[in-house]
Amino acid sequence: MYQQLEKRLSRSLKQIPKAVLAQSQIGLEKESLRVAPNGSIAQTPHPAIFGSALTHPHITTDYSEALLEFVTPPFQEKQQVLSFLRDCQTFVYEGLSDEFLWASSMPCVLAGAPSIPIAEYGSSNLGKMKNVYRRGLGHRYGRVMQVIAGIHYNFSFADDFWLHYKDLCKNSDDISTFISESYFNLIRNFQRYGWLIPYLFGASPAVCKSFLHNVETDMENFDETTFYYPYATSLRMSDIGYQNSKEDESGIKVNYDSVTQYVESLRHAITTPHEPFSEMGVKVNGEYEQLNANLLQIENEYYSSVRPKQLLENMEMPINALRSRGVRYIELRSLDVNIFEPCGISDKALYFLEAFVVFCLMKDSPPISTEEHNQISKNIQDVAHMGRKPGLKLQRDGESISLNSWAKEIFDQMQGVCDLLDQNVTQMSYRDILTHYHERILDSDSTPSAQILRQMRENHEGFFHFSLRKSEEHLAYFKSLQLSEEKTQFFRKLSKDSLEKQHQIESNDAQDFDEFLSDYFSHAMSK
Repeated sequence: MYQQLEKRLSRSLKQIPKAVLAQSQIGLEKESLRVAPNGSIAQTPHPAIFGSALTHPHITTDYSEALLEFVTPPFQEKQQVLSFLRDCQTFVYEGLSDEFLWASSMPCVLAGAPSIPIAEYGSSNLGKMKNVYRRGLGHRYGRVMQVIAGIHYNFSFADDFWLHYKDLCKNSDDISTFISESYFNLIRNFQRYGWLIPYLFGASPAVCKSFLHNVETDMENFDETTFYYPYATSLRMSDIGYQNSKEDESGIKVNYDSVTQYVESLRHAITTPHEPFSEMGVKVNGEYEQLNANLLQIENEYYSSVRPKQLLENMEMPINALRSRGVRYIELRSLDVNIFEPCGISDKALYFLEAFVVFCLMKDSPPISTEEHNQISKNIQDVAHMGRKPGLKLQRDGESISLNSWAKEIFDQMQGVCDLLDQNVTQMSYRDILTHYHERILDSDSTPSAQILRQMRENHEGFFHFSLRKSEEHLAYFKSLQLSEEKTQFFRKLSKDSLEKQHQIESNDAQDFDEFLSDYFSHAMSK
């Protein structure tokens, strides 16, 4: 398999024009909790100055009314992505009064589910649907799980790249089929090797005791306010985070062999009733408590570290968009918010992730068997819980291999990928970036998770006080920035336009909500 990768890289250097890879696009989605001065979740509505959470293209909310989500457009230049993300957050900070944004993935000062306000999106059918979906998530998995923040990394190769890569692979399929199948090859490899992401970038080795709210745990006491695992990397990615941990017993079996099988497996999940969810009730006392009682309410309920994506048209279901037009881009979802970066992610991380994506694309990617699926799940959990443990063994092809040995193999194979990408370098060298992150393999104390625990010990502070201190540092950073008048007017106009668009959607609604839901889900029944 390594030889096949080397051949593809060698041919890519000769056959793919240098400029084509540089045309790839990336985008970011960053979640951040709005909190009160004491660090508790803000109970105030989404500020009107930020526009409509339903229709604003760049500033919206996720599960909770207080869980802001910043969405960048796709850019070719990494600095453009980071600059846009920085500008979004600067604009938001200018509109906040005494509230600020929580700097870590894991929330603190929780007072149970009632303290977590579910996001509101207005009176339209679409707005109600988004609210009811979140209400259903709360019933199914608990509200607390839904206020964990992360960063999603979106990536797409340029159309010209696919034409050259198809020729390089001597593939005879039509271009749309080839692109989709290539993205699924990438996705399967990301699942195989994706444990590397929480090891390198995990930044949630500890949690406030309020997060578990008296639930029994085998985590250790860091102090009277904090639980942790000594070698944890990303508790967000562990079984205490939002995972489909009961998928085996519920019957959810998402298939990543091809776009057709992926779509069909998700279609099955969103149309198949599940008795425990039926017992919760769908419409209770005249109010919807979940969209339906099926294995999944909608596709997005299925948690995955990576998703195939297609741009949606109007009220199109994601599975139908994939079925009709194939995969447009991928969304990597396993990144913690980097508490040491005001924007939540660094430029170095963007370089590494691009190289990792290209590596996952070009390496052979056979279908994932049930046995391998179980190994993948165990590897993610082991790295999340104890990724920095000396001598930690992971599972590969039914055998044990040390994390360090496997990581070294991946980094060795990524060198050729970095050489390919370095043809277009004008700033950072991908090879240098690879060396930078290789240090985290050689010395686990240099990982963000280890640095967090070290600072907590040095400052004699629990996770809450550490996160509060970093949040206040980020607050000061963004308050020191000032948007140009042009950028300020840009965001103000987006806010104004989004509010007008929400009002228009609400005014144009012609169906009652029951009919609206029935029509929407009828599209899932057609194969």
